[in-house]
Amino acid sequence: MGRPKIARKSTWVDMTAFCDVAFLLLSFFILTTKFKPAEAIPVVTPNSVSSKAAETEDQCLVTISKDGKVFVSFSEDNRRMEVLEDLNSRLNLQLTPADIKKAAKIDFFGAPLNQMKSFLNMDPEQRKGERLPGVPCVDSTNNEVTQWITSTTTVFLGSKLNLMVKGDNDVPYTVFKNVIDAFKKNDQMKFQVITNQESIPINSPLAERHRAGEKLSAD
Repeated sequence: MGRPKIARKSTWVDMTAFCDVAFLLLSFFILTTKFKPAEAIPVVTPNSVSSKAAETEDQCLVTISKDGKVFVSFSEDNRRMEVLEDLNSRLNLQLTPADIKKAAKIDFFGAPLNQMKSFLNMDPEQRKGERLPGVPCVDSTNNEVTQWITSTTTVFLGSKLNLMVKGDNDVPYTVFKNVIDAFKKNDQMKFQVITNQESIPINSPLAERHRAGEKLSAD
């Protein structure tokens, strides 16, 4: 006796619920995404084989352009205001609370301290790295990076500070040295130099140590 054939019916799935979930997820990711802040000026960093990624929070970044201009930036809005407020109280920059509040919306600082008031009130279109003089860092007698790091150290006292330097591959050595001297004067001996990461050369001594470390960790 033959088996009766069951008529096949096409499967229909209501995708309405899936579409709703997809749009909800898309909206969530758009609203929670933290966009990368604008860079002070384009910088071509030197290459390195470091595999450690730079921290993105609690960050104080000192950027040095190839022509020696120095810019200071912070990853959090409140840190920008707190550091500027400390500078204002220590050095009497004559900034008003309204001026300091504007610092929350500024991605980087690139002007002498005695011009900070006009810098904060500058039109955003004019506040471009190539148009700014930068933070003075000429020599030990005129190195305002020291003042910035002093206030940064005060603001981050008791909390983690990720101090970083991002210098162009052609940056003058004297400027880079002056930035490091500013760190040392504030007892900031631990900092990270941002580089352009590249793969470890095959058969190099570093590659051998890297492979040995992987074997040890695997065991």
